[in-house]
Amino acid sequence: MPPRMKRLRHRDYTIGWICAIAVEREAAVAVLDATHPPLSVAHNDKNTYTLGSIGPHNVVICCLPPGIYGLTAATTVANHMISTFAEIKATLMVGIGGGAPSRTTDIRLGDVVVSTPTESSPAVMQYDRGKTTQKGFVRSGILDKPSWMLSTAVGSLQVQHKQHGSLILQILSEMQAQQPRKWMPPTVDDLFDSTYEHAEGEETCANCDRTKLVPRGLRNGTMPVIHYGLIASANQVMKHGRTRDKLQKEFGILCFEMEGAGLMNDMQCLVVRGICDYSDSHKNKAWQSFAAATAAAYAKELLGVVPLRHRTHSPPSST
Repeated sequence: MPPRMKRLRHRDYTIGWICAIAVEREAAVAVLDATHPPLSVAHNDKNTYTLGSIGPHNVVICCLPPGIYGLTAATTVANHMISTFAEIKATLMVGIGGGAPSRTTDIRLGDVVVSTPTESSPAVMQYDRGKTTQKGFVRSGILDKPSWMLSTAVGSLQVQHKQHGSLILQILSEMQAQQPRKWMPPTVDDLFDSTYEHAEGEETCANCDRTKLVPRGLRNGTMPVIHYGLIASANQVMKHGRTRDKLQKEFGILCFEMEGAGLMNDMQCLVVRGICDYSDSHKNKAWQSFAAATAAAYAKELLGVVPLRHRTHSPPSST
């Protein structure tokens, strides 16, 4: 008979993985190497978890409630998670986001954006936080950076990619073998000029003016490109091309989303986003599944270079 696996306890889980919507959670579960039986939760914890492992790491996955989005909801979910799994050492926010393509950054649907600080910007900014003055809206508040542990892992993975390439396509292939209809990429990737608005009432871009498309060359291969830099976060959906471009030019934003800023100061979270639309009026859900898959694939590969941390003390016993 095979050896019996030891019973895992709450203190054995050291990686927190937070999602905002169901398709992101599905992608997270799809990249687990193994799933584990559920454990009890703290009396004040309202979350529901999927437990599993990626490489040597035991991972706690949870998702915001259906229909509830934004910074406050993400903070609440994260705080509940820590109340039950107190030994979590690193937290990831993994899912989909809207791209902010520019002349200097060729962002395409299915690409991955990783929150990374630069000399001139933090990893995540809350662009709707500030005050209205006589001179207009003034943004305020600086968010913390991702944890040292995750930041050094990102740097290590960047070097590994330059030397040996990424494993994202391999991970995607494994996901697609299990659920081919779920994780395959669509074939249409259209970027319209930011001044051209989508017609109200049209569910797709089938009737949009093709002369308004931004000309872009073909890429070599099918590998999603990984971009490192600033992610913009707020309690609102970005769905306006001209506003997207204005903020992108002002701050160098690569991606817009709605949860990451709620996790930065308390959790020093790393935000990973697969690009599912271009943050304009033409946005739809066609690329959401594949974008969720590319983000999850990157996160899995990243955990492969995060060393396993051993506890240096004996924490209180967990039930």
